[in-house]
Amino acid sequence: MDNETPEEEVTTGTPEQQTPVEGETATSEEATADSMTTTSGVPELTLGSGVPAETEEDEVIKPEPVIRGKLDKMGVAMGTGRRKTAVARVRIKAGSGSLTINGQSLNDYLRVERDRQMVEAPLKATETFGKVDVWVRVTGGGTTGQTGAIVLGIARALEAYNNQFHETLSAGRFLTRDSRMVERKKFGFKKARKSFQFSKR
Repeated sequence: MDNETPEEEVTTGTPEQQTPVEGETATSEEATADSMTTTSGVPELTLGSGVPAETEEDEVIKPEPVIRGKLDKMGVAMGTGRRKTAVARVRIKAGSGSLTINGQSLNDYLRVERDRQMVEAPLKATETFGKVDVWVRVTGGGTTGQTGAIVLGIARALEAYNNQFHETLSAGRFLTRDSRMVERKKFGFKKARKSFQFSKR
């Protein structure tokens, strides 16, 4: 009799344990089905349909350009340009279109036609050539360095003279400072990289 009672308890316990397992499997299957429906439903959502993204792009505000020139109370625009070791200080005001460099005219100071065209380029790009007076004081460097410094100084002064010229001058790369410099001489070399003549004997 003692042996029969544990067998009955074991037999009665096994079906009770099997029924919750079936319930658990059912719940797990339902959970997986729910997860499948949610994952499959995510790409099908059409909320917004990309319209807010377009409005956000339209509402993007461009930052204001940094103006490096100055405008004094008399209406004279000033700009400083540098190239290599040359520094040019430029002043622009409304006038008859005269261009003076260190007290001389453009043709007298710059003998090369290419340099003269480069100096006139920012004025022609903004359609102010012949409408403003340009006064330039430039020091240091050579002809090429001084020409680049004058171009940058004129461009910065024109930008201060009228803010609407920024896009035109920026597109023409007149506001870009040319950072190329002469490489310094190194010890044991004749120049920056050129070495002395090698002697075998």
